[in-house]
Amino acid sequence: MSSPQRVLPGFNLTLGYTLLYLSLVVLIPLSALAFKTFTLTWPQFWEAVTAPRVLASYRLTFGASLLAALVNVFFGLLVAWVLVRYSFPGKKIVDALVDLPFALPTAVAGISLSALLAGNGWVGQYFEPWGIQLAFNPNGVVIALIFIGLPFVVRTVQPVLEDTEKELEEAAMCLGATRWQTFTRVILPTIGPALLTGFAMAFARAIGEYGSVIFIAGNMPMVSEITPLIIIGKLEQYDYAGATAVASVMLIMSFVLLLVINGLQTWQRRKS
Repeated sequence: MSSPQRVLPGFNLTLGYTLLYLSLVVLIPLSALAFKTFTLTWPQFWEAVTAPRVLASYRLTFGASLLAALVNVFFGLLVAWVLVRYSFPGKKIVDALVDLPFALPTAVAGISLSALLAGNGWVGQYFEPWGIQLAFNPNGVVIALIFIGLPFVVRTVQPVLEDTEKELEEAAMCLGATRWQTFTRVILPTIGPALLTGFAMAFARAIGEYGSVIFIAGNMPMVSEITPLIIIGKLEQYDYAGATAVASVMLIMSFVLLLVINGLQTWQRRKS
């Protein structure tokens, strides 16, 4: 009996292409990063990654990224819910605008946000009299990261919401469940893994974001300087080993955080 015909080539060939692709795109660049970092002695490495200015950039980068991702989880779910559950004039325009951060060059996004949120900008001028500065400080960093991360949550949750069975919600309400109980016990367990995926994607994108942040952050050392800018500065000073050392710390911390998030996703799927 002949084996069934498959659309794709056999396992050996596809596995070979997969490993080759991963090697060219992921493994070789990461190995180059590791090899360059290993040229430093341990005291040199520790000094490079624990300098006060670098530690301050870690706190800002990871703190702002976490805050922006949490904000995007809430508002991304809200936007996805409105787009899926309601019909209104201009819905297709709003749906297209969600993808604007994907299509907009990051530098253009940073310049636009700076023009809007600066003290004399269209939005910032109304906050300036109250002593609230939205640009050229950590607030601007968080706003920029929210802007570029929102589509990840919306586009991850939206198809899951479209596939949810409304009959389950109607059954829950017929059995006397309140709207909050229906959401927390029927809807949220269904979209929970998608929310965590969107959070992880938005968080990962925010950690490495550079173009949209440098224009609105102010880039003040120890205050509003992000880690990618520290790496760029070291490269401009031809300190390649120091740059790769800081980058390797960012890589390890990001990998650990994403591993924890993936573990939470697996636990939630088994629980549900």
